[in-house]
Amino acid sequence: MKRYAALTLAFVLATSPAAAERLITSLSSHQVLVSSSFTGTELVLFGAIERDSATVSRKGGYDIIVTVSGPREALVVRRKDRVVGIWTNAESNTFLDAPTYLAVLSNKPLDEIAPAEMLRRLDIGMNVVPRMHVAAGIESGEETFRDALIRLRKERHLYIEDPAGVTFITPTLFRATIRLPAESPVGIYDVDVRLFADNTNLARASSALEVVKVGIEQFIVTAARDHGILYGLFTTLMALMTGWFASIVFRRD
Repeated sequence: MKRYAALTLAFVLATSPAAAERLITSLSSHQVLVSSSFTGTELVLFGAIERDSATVSRKGGYDIIVTVSGPREALVVRRKDRVVGIWTNAESNTFLDAPTYLAVLSNKPLDEIAPAEMLRRLDIGMNVVPRMHVAAGIESGEETFRDALIRLRKERHLYIEDPAGVTFITPTLFRATIRLPAESPVGIYDVDVRLFADNTNLARASSALEVVKVGIEQFIVTAARDHGILYGLFTTLMALMTGWFASIVFRRD
């Protein structure tokens, strides 16, 4: 039995591909503080490709794809129709597990790095956005609801595709700039870095960053979440006092 186990282990080790490259990455900051004056920020991701003696020559060089995915939540997309001359909401679809923020950064267009099927399998690119089976194939013009979701989030700079977002400083050192807009959602963001060469995914490195509110905004959010009844009573009392004070100030005798 022991001999059989040893032979099996030797066979697995002999047939398993050696990891010739390894990714080492670091973020300039793992926490972003959001206050009332927050107008957005930029984080820098630095990375290095570590090679060992078994590394084969990569004729086409290396490629990097960085995917930054924000907290997931339900996002609703509505289609407007003109009814009796008035624009009103018609059909809608809810994406139950969509990233609120998504940045896909690379050193060249994705289709030049890997085949589309591989990118879909690895959840790279806008493939991270869940696909919906829209009832009866409803479309808004030439766009499906999913296309509309991606377009609208891009307009708000919450979805980003940048084929020049990764820059190689040397053949094995690179950097990428992660831009977070002013309305970046609060929560944990996953940072996924993948190394490619010759249409093959060679290595992967993962990390995370956190966007948190600070100051009076965080106090209000925490109070509303943790002490809902007291918060409601306090805001109601404040509204009554404000109305009473206004009636005194602007009273006409």
